[in-house]
Amino acid sequence: MAISADRIIAIIAVAVAVASLCCCIYHTQSNDSDEEVDEYERISHCVKQIRECTDMVPEVAIVLGSGLSTVVDRVDVETVIPYSKIDGFPVSTVEGHKGNYVFGKIGGTDVVIMQGRVHYYEGYSTQDVVLPIRVMHELGADTIIITNAAGSLNYDFEPGTFMLITDHICAVDSPLIGPNIDELGDRFVGMMNVYDPALTQEIEDVAADFGIEMGEGVYVQYAGPQFETAAETKMFRLWGADAVGMSTVIEAIAAQHMGMRIAGISCITDMATGMSDVSPSHEEVEKMAKKMSSQLAQIIDELLSRYNLSEL
Repeated sequence: MAISADRIIAIIAVAVAVASLCCCIYHTQSNDSDEEVDEYERISHCVKQIRECTDMVPEVAIVLGSGLSTVVDRVDVETVIPYSKIDGFPVSTVEGHKGNYVFGKIGGTDVVIMQGRVHYYEGYSTQDVVLPIRVMHELGADTIIITNAAGSLNYDFEPGTFMLITDHICAVDSPLIGPNIDELGDRFVGMMNVYDPALTQEIEDVAADFGIEMGEGVYVQYAGPQFETAAETKMFRLWGADAVGMSTVIEAIAAQHMGMRIAGISCITDMATGMSDVSPSHEEVEKMAKKMSSQLAQIIDELLSRYNLSEL
């Protein structure tokens, strides 16, 4: 029986579509396996490069938010490594984030400091954003202090005040989506007491000794880079959040995945949109953060001088 040309074309089209689908499935499965290997290899590759510059094994990692680089002035610096010098490492592109790893001592404690971070809104994946956290852990840090500049969602927290993070809300993609990196942690991670209560209390006690009041509250991370709308402010407040920003939460999730002890400090730099007549701006955020930076440095310096954080 003769087959029409149209039928032959249709059969060929179906065959091509099925072949393409099979190739896509194979390619996706292969990529998933490659990504798992590649991500841990990338972490190890970054660690290897850093080890060529320093053999310091940090006890504590510190992440500095926008305008908070004064903390570095308290460091007895051993080595400074720009992110741009590390192959495979994300680079900070935002003003106020210098983009360096700083290795040294604060109060006799070996530390590694992120002098500026990278953000999801810069176009990086969440895996890229948390790569520096994972690298610091692999270098030896088992405790991390994460700081940020944040907008207040709580009228009790005015600009110029500090808020210790007691819990968080993640309004962006989790950095744990995708194949699990078994070398770092388990597939499913509990999120109870992400922010270590004992460490949080020690920070509050140190601040109190300097007459610096520390509030406590819930921080929500959303994508940015635009500031929140008034409607989003209302939503975040209904969720139970006290401060909002564009960082920290996914870093804390990655740190929790690796079993690190975590403290989070928000520097309240502005009132969230709709909480006052003033619209937030990056310039005002940086200006207020720089004012608060010296107090933050004082707190961290005393904390690391007074306590052995690994024994808390």
